[in-house]
Order: sequence, then C-alpha cells, then structure tokens
Amino acid sequence: MNDNLPGFLMCVCTGKCPGFQAMDIWDFINQVRVELPVEYAIIHPQMCEEDGDRFFADFLKTGRKVVIGACAPNMQRKMFKDAFKDAGLDIEKDAVMLDIRDMTNEQAFEKVEKALEDMGLEV
Repeated sequence: MNDNLPGFLMCVCTGKCPGFQAMDIWDFINQVRVELPVEYAIIHPQMCEEDGDRFFADFLKTGRKVVIGACAPNMQRKMFKDAFKDAGLDIEKDAVMLDIRDMTNEQAFEKVEKALEDMGLEV
C-alpha cells in the first residue's frame, strides 16, 4: 500500500445515465487501475444515495486523497462537502473532481491522467 497515491472513485449514475453510453466503464476502470499511479480504482453505482454517503464516509477515514470521475464537479462539491468536513479533510485540497460524462474511454483516461500529473504524480 502506498499512502501517497490517491484512490480513484468513479460514479456511474446507476449505470443507465446516457452520459456514460460512449464508455465501456469496465475497460476504463481497469485501464486506470493498471496504467495510472492510483492505489486502487473503484466504481460505485450512485454516490449521491445513502449507501454512497456511507461508503464515502468510510473511504475518507483513510485520509487518502481522491480523484473522483463522475458528474459535474460543482454537484460533487455540493454532495460531498459534508463528508470531507466530517472527516477533517479539505475538499479543495484532498479531492480532484472530474466530469467524465459524454466521453470515450480514451478521452476520460486522458482527463484522469492529466489530473494525476497536475497532482505531481509521474504517469
């Protein structure tokens, strides 16, 4: 385990959101976890639901930074700000939120790759 590497969380909006139709989410998540410097990569079906809140609260206890691939970052900030606050973390410093809807696997991968580079990680 490398505590310096972020986790990558992907929310797929139940898997039926039209915004993810251009992507093969399983190929994408496998490419991220194998090819990029992340400790692990996880898909959650709907982070904005109660079980998503519980999962996120548990995840944030690790203190690990996180890259989130999901819907609009402004929505993510609204949904997750309390969880970060409750965990004693700063959402602006400890999370990178990416909108990866309406992208192909390649486009989304490049966006995650750039975010990790911007975090100072060698990709």
